[in-house]
Amino acid sequence: MNIDYKLIGSRIKLQRNSLGITQEKLAEKLDVSIGYVSQVERGITKISLDLLGKIAGILHCDIALLITGASVLGENYLLDETTAEIVKLDNKKRKLVLEFIKLISEI
Repeated sequence: MNIDYKLIGSRIKLQRNSLGITQEKLAEKLDVSIGYVSQVERGITKISLDLLGKIAGILHCDIALLITGASVLGENYLLDETTAEIVKLDNKKRKLVLEFIKLISEI
């Protein structure tokens, strides 16, 4: 699996901007330079998972949102992926999947 640091950086920037947090303020909270934050947001530097977790906390989002673009807390989490897999199934298997989903929903 290739990690797209540029895409992660753009998600960080988008989330930061949506909260009205400047690069300077984010850098201050992370105890790093503004230049480093800029490099992370442009995907120039690789970010550690530890630092990415800190950023997610500061930006009040799930770390999965920054990595994959989908939050495990969102109501549409894995909906597209699940649908794509179900479409590949024949009708008999789709019925089994539906019954399984109904069983899980009752738990």
